[in-house]
Amino acid sequence: MDTTVVETNIHDPTDSTLLADGVRVLTRTLRQLGAPVRERTRSVARRVFEIAQRSRTTGARASQRVRERTKARMSMLYQGLMRITRTVVREAEAAVTQFPPRPRRRIRRLAERLHAPFGVVRQVLAQTRARVLHEDTHFPAKVVSVFEPHTEIIRKGKLAKPTEFGRRVMIQEAEAQFITDYQVCERQLSDRALWVPALDRHRALFGHPPQLAVADGGLASRKNERAAQDRACGTSCSGGSPRPGAPEPPAPRRAGARAARGASAPSSAVMGCGAVGTADRAACSAGSDSG
Repeated sequence: MDTTVVETNIHDPTDSTLLADGVRVLTRTLRQLGAPVRERTRSVARRVFEIAQRSRTTGARASQRVRERTKARMSMLYQGLMRITRTVVREAEAAVTQFPPRPRRRIRRLAERLHAPFGVVRQVLAQTRARVLHEDTHFPAKVVSVFEPHTEIIRKGKLAKPTEFGRRVMIQEAEAQFITDYQVCERQLSDRALWVPALDRHRALFGHPPQLAVADGGLASRKNERAAQDRACGTSCSGGSPRPGAPEPPAPRRAGARAARGASAPSSAVMGCGAVGTADRAACSAGSDSG
């Protein structure tokens, strides 16, 4: 068993570009509905460009005076960008209230498209206000895409790509490296919490517990070890590297460790995304069977 990240097709998220995306989506839909709307995308793009340019002068190499001046100017730019976004949201809300009780099918579809980004754009406004104006970088449930709002910020400790944007997927493979099951993981759920549902899922699919189950070290814990034993899994392997001087593990555990180290390549190839898991792989309690 292993978890991998399937990245969503989004641009690099910044507060300014997310606000610009919200304005563009709402303005375009309002025009398709025939509602009177003012052209603001050019002024938004001008502010986004200046924010990107000035953000380069906020590093440690710039003097304190330059950083303070840049910070004050960027705060003004963000306030103007947020003001434009709030205005467009109000115009879109007003346009929705003017629809007839039974609109035509095309108008109804466009109205549904207009309703969908309301909550996302409001969330972007709230997180921009907290992050930029109040310097609160720990805003909960951050939105990183207006078009793919389900996208998560995932950090798996990779040196080449420490932060990824997408969804985690739990993959189960048989001993011949056939994919037997995959599931999209819930938000903010740790890898260790995926172990027991994966065992139950295997039993539901094949009608019996696995004879041998392995996964990377992120799923290893004593609780998961006991859960594998309670479910009558044939062999249970603990995660992590052996301590110096520790006795050599039995053959089934060594086989499980080898299976865990070799599980990442087909997973990443099938799911069509980057590397899977952390660099050091380990066997952990109970998991994949040929079924």
